[in-house]
Amino acid sequence: MNPVTRRRFLGSAAVGAAALAHSKSFAATLSQPRRVKIGLIGTGWWGLVVAKAGFAVNGIEVVAICDVDSAHLEKAATEIEGIQGRKPRTFKNYEDLLGVDGLEAVVIGTPTQWHALQFIAAVNRGLDVYCEKPLAADIREGRAMVRAAERSGRIVQVGFQRRQSDAYKQVRDFLNAGSFGRVVQAEAQINFTAGLRNPAPVPPPATLDWDAWCGPAPLLPYSEQVGHLSWRLEKTTGQGHLYDWGIHLIDSTRMILGETVPHTISAAGGIFQHKGRITTPDTLNVTFEFARCPVTWRHRLWGSQEYTPEINNGIMFFCERGSVFVADNRWIEIPAVKDAQRVVHQVQGNLPNLHMAEFLDSVRTRKPAGTSVAEAHLTTSTVKLAMIAYETGGRLRWDAAKEDFIGNPAASKLLRHEYRAGYKHPASA
Repeated sequence: MNPVTRRRFLGSAAVGAAALAHSKSFAATLSQPRRVKIGLIGTGWWGLVVAKAGFAVNGIEVVAICDVDSAHLEKAATEIEGIQGRKPRTFKNYEDLLGVDGLEAVVIGTPTQWHALQFIAAVNRGLDVYCEKPLAADIREGRAMVRAAERSGRIVQVGFQRRQSDAYKQVRDFLNAGSFGRVVQAEAQINFTAGLRNPAPVPPPATLDWDAWCGPAPLLPYSEQVGHLSWRLEKTTGQGHLYDWGIHLIDSTRMILGETVPHTISAAGGIFQHKGRITTPDTLNVTFEFARCPVTWRHRLWGSQEYTPEINNGIMFFCERGSVFVADNRWIEIPAVKDAQRVVHQVQGNLPNLHMAEFLDSVRTRKPAGTSVAEAHLTTSTVKLAMIAYETGGRLRWDAAKEDFIGNPAASKLLRHEYRAGYKHPASA
């Protein structure tokens, strides 16, 4: 895309209307008198980001926090006390936090291997849940979480904050209006240069209970690359770039297209640049065949800055009479006519704050939040199908009703991962 050819302008009637609606909704939340009493499970970087979004919309009181790293726990408690004027109760184990009197909801900001057990325990105790994405570590976990939430009737919001972006909503409306004709194909990607750490095993920090951090996942040797912030590219925890970060764009693509899950999936890639340092692909290409159109995903974890940086993070929709590119804060109309002007729509909005405000409003009013556990399960299943296709090296067909592969027992075995001793997979309950 050549930025010289772009004609920038702020808004149209649709952009202005959407922005006004969001601002009114946000203002209403800010004026809401009752603060929801929450517990924070996982007090690392992103857990605190989500909690601070709750403070930003004047919507929460953090009454308890827990973490298996005492240094993280103490730092978070001090920071929260500085914001709300009262120090939350601190725990190491989430089961103890769930028993705190007066607790209304929890925010789950732990690594993915812990989500299912903590989520199900929380809704079974009658608590509402804001759970970070990905929803689950495998598809059977995700289905168990959907069932638990439906049985409990609790409010659930999953951290796909881009569902709050006016850019994605406006692109959905634009494509559905048919101005560029039928959507023929979509491409999504997030390329970036991964900041890797030392993969050599070392003793964990004295403040960290590494066994508890790993939880139901395999107990790996601790290293700077696997522990804390760097776990996202480890197969047994974050499950790689598509599963952890690309899932945002896959969710947005599903929302825009009005799709559920793909019926066919194929994947190819490998570890070419970072061999010996990570355990998930640094290069990956996936084709999801949805009912409406095929969607391709690609990522590359090196050499990204020098190549088309303006579209390194976003989705391109190729239509019969033009294309549309969308990212968090802008979308671009690209007519399929030589030398046609490209129209750039800029949007604004603090997505984490808006997403948390919607959750808190749902907790107070008991109306469903925008990103349900069922919707999050479909998105998480989609990226999990891609990783299974990558592992098995084949083109897989998916039966959405049965939630199983068609004619591929080897792939079906990967729909559920084994928990280590001392932990029970929720699909066994």
